[in-house]
Amino acid sequence: MSIDVNVTVGELVAQDYRAASIFKQNGIDFCCGGNISIADSCKKKNINPEALVGALNDALSAQKEQSMDYNSWPLDLLADYIEKKHHRYVEEKIQEIVPYLDKVTNVHGDRHAELFEVNRLFKESADELTKHMKKEELIVFPQIRKMVSKQANGEIKPLAGAISELIKEHDNEGARFHRISELTSNYTVPDDACNTYRVTLALLNEFEDDLHTHIHLENNILFPKTAKLIESK
Repeated sequence: MSIDVNVTVGELVAQDYRAASIFKQNGIDFCCGGNISIADSCKKKNINPEALVGALNDALSAQKEQSMDYNSWPLDLLADYIEKKHHRYVEEKIQEIVPYLDKVTNVHGDRHAELFEVNRLFKESADELTKHMKKEELIVFPQIRKMVSKQANGEIKPLAGAISELIKEHDNEGARFHRISELTSNYTVPDDACNTYRVTLALLNEFEDDLHTHIHLENNILFPKTAKLIESK
């Protein structure tokens, strides 16, 4: 994507919400103060425009992950991948989404009361997912790695119960995000939405998409294969 530095910050974010993260990192207001060109924003913030455009191009040209044959991966590699990609994604996006949700709820909540419930549900999800991922990182994934490396001992048997509990927690998060999707009419942007509102809905939609992939990798590949490995011990 070729970025024209004479385009306003707000226009670029409206075209592709992923630009918002780059502007935010550089202290550039893309919402209420977004009616200023990228060039003028760089001058105002004393930012190298070439560096900013480069970062924007990297963010906007990133392609969605191509289909991979995760089913053929060793279990320890898959556990590492889930932790490094999906767990880190959840941690980073929670920090980005929560302030946006607070802002749009405060500004638009009087006209869009559903935002209050969306905000509550997302924060519940953020709290539960954080605890959930720690259980995986500190208990379940290390045991899977031990089994794969044939260093596991008799302590692996309780792992089946832990996995069963994690799957129930996945169901809870799926239901929570289904409700968020319902409340936002599948992340439809209202006519009176500002750019922050647009970005927030886009990030929530992206977060749910990533969560679906995350849960799929665990529920349908990692955990069933781990269960078979446990039975073989």
